[in-house]
Amino acid sequence: MTDKPENFFNINDKEAGNYRKLGEGLTSRLFPGDQAMISVVRIEPNAEGTLHHHEEEQWGFLVEGSALRTQGDEQIKVKAGGFWRTPSNVPHTIKAGPDGAVVFDVFAPPRKAYLKPARDLGSKGT
Repeated sequence: MTDKPENFFNINDKEAGNYRKLGEGLTSRLFPGDQAMISVVRIEPNAEGTLHHHEEEQWGFLVEGSALRTQGDEQIKVKAGGFWRTPSNVPHTIKAGPDGAVVFDVFAPPRKAYLKPARDLGSKGT
């Protein structure tokens, strides 16, 4: 038996996965698979990503905190437990509430741009 079997992870392990700084106050740990990719995004209080879009479908789950999700022409308040789907190429971003936020994203297929660790991507968001 092993403490860290392959293909098992913990959302609270801040050292696991590929680290990416997505912007000021936004960081992510990425876990790529063959057909999908998980991203655990931590957003500091009131920090906001940059409006962007990508080819991959994205599902997001707000694990903790609160946020304002911009998706297309809509802005939706989200609280812990809420989740959403962002279709391919729909412009989107997120702004954390006063206590910050943790978002669990799923990309399908995996985002090629996120397969390697990177820092200081200022213009990217979740």
